[in-house]
Amino acid sequence: MLNESDCLKILKCVDHTELSPLATEADIRRTVREAVRWGAGAVCIPSSFVREAVSEAAGATAVAAVTGFPNGYDCSAAKLKETEYALENGASETDTVINIGKFLGGDYGYCLKELGELKRLSGKKVLKVIVECCYLDEARKIDACKLVTDSGADFIKTSTGFGKGGAVIDDVKLFRAHIGAGVKIKAAGGIRDFETAAAMIAAGADRIGASRLIKILESRK
Repeated sequence: MLNESDCLKILKCVDHTELSPLATEADIRRTVREAVRWGAGAVCIPSSFVREAVSEAAGATAVAAVTGFPNGYDCSAAKLKETEYALENGASETDTVINIGKFLGGDYGYCLKELGELKRLSGKKVLKVIVECCYLDEARKIDACKLVTDSGADFIKTSTGFGKGGAVIDDVKLFRAHIGAGVKIKAAGGIRDFETAAAMIAAGADRIGASRLIKILESRK
């Protein structure tokens, strides 16, 4: 078991997450307060709660909003509008789901255009692209690395946490070997303890998406 000091270092790389469809405003605000209290790198929440999250954070932690979540098959116009809403209301980061069906069907041009438009809209604010690794073979994962790199996005992200599988270390290592310079990695989905989070970081992840890590620390108090 990692000590509290090591856990707090890891939390600086964590997007403390509340994405349950049952989450209320009270849940979102509590999640933000937890992130601030424990020094999480950011809080990740649904776009409809951006205003509340930004208000609660009061600049003490970054607010990331998910868009096109969790299935990714929203039309590009809808993703752009949702992203615009999130950014205008104070989100400093967005986590968008790639159009998995278009990608699996080989329409990389559609995906590249969509992601490029999202990045242009985002400007200097962070865009993370969720590629949902559990549905991709190795060749597609490598193609996803190139696609995300070419789009100008800031991060490639393993998973939504709502698919049939979450982050695995081998995918993080594969991403590290194939992403372009300057593209970072977020591992998310199924990361339930600090030891797993530490292993993901050691494998090359820059960020961790998790909802349970702070609960572990609070349970020790």
